[in-house]
Amino acid sequence: MHRTMLPLTITLVQTALHWEDKAANLAMLENTINNITAKTELIVLPEMFSTGFSMQPAALAEPMSGPTVQWMQRMAITKRAIITGSLIIEEAGCYYNRLIWMLPNGQYGYYDKRHLFGFAGEDAQYTAGNKRLVASVKGWKIHLQVCYDLRFPVWARQQLPLGDTDGAAAPAEYDILLYVANWPQRRNLAWKTLLQARAIENQCYVVGVNRVGYDGNEIYHSGDSMVVDAMGEILYHKQDEADVFTITLEKTTLATIREKLPFLKDADAFTILNHDHDI
Repeated sequence: MHRTMLPLTITLVQTALHWEDKAANLAMLENTINNITAKTELIVLPEMFSTGFSMQPAALAEPMSGPTVQWMQRMAITKRAIITGSLIIEEAGCYYNRLIWMLPNGQYGYYDKRHLFGFAGEDAQYTAGNKRLVASVKGWKIHLQVCYDLRFPVWARQQLPLGDTDGAAAPAEYDILLYVANWPQRRNLAWKTLLQARAIENQCYVVGVNRVGYDGNEIYHSGDSMVVDAMGEILYHKQDEADVFTITLEKTTLATIREKLPFLKDADAFTILNHDHDI
């Protein structure tokens, strides 16, 4: 890797959520974030952290100028850390399950969930996104995705430069693949297995943050938030309990794996016909 990558400290927030109660969730999460004593640079919240995984966007959606995005701005500035998670956004008459990447200076990027969970009717209520978001922080590239996206490996796959690289390994597109989720316990084997698979096949760290507890439809979530290294080794895993966990990822570990096992250079060359955007 030719980029300078400094150690990156990430805090995973695995929590229960108050069903369709934005005020209660924001108060709870503000208290949780304020109680993080470890120095951290990135705080990861679950999918639809302000409401739970609701199919009532007409009642719950906010514009980008709404109170939840403003809350994220205030918390990121106060904590001096990036905060990310998804929420229900209305824009131009459409509803999106939108991941916000909120920087400590109040600026942000966003990613609209590409794969909508038709089994629960998400595709009938929300509009799918078509742009990937690869964020940059301290020399790391972080590919941001949401829950059901995990089942679709092409959308997550490292897109390497096309053409001759003079025999050298092509530089990886990203270093961390991050998922925020409301993934039910009844399919937690798929969640855990696919997080490891994405790490192995893309030679990257994978961070998956899921909620715990029952939602308003009496669906139980076991959490199973995880951090996985590029060999598929589990560095962190927590089941059934709310937990706030902080971990520092090192560039040397990732660089060593990619240099000793340069599998990415043998990958199939392809391009997804959707535009990426960086922040």
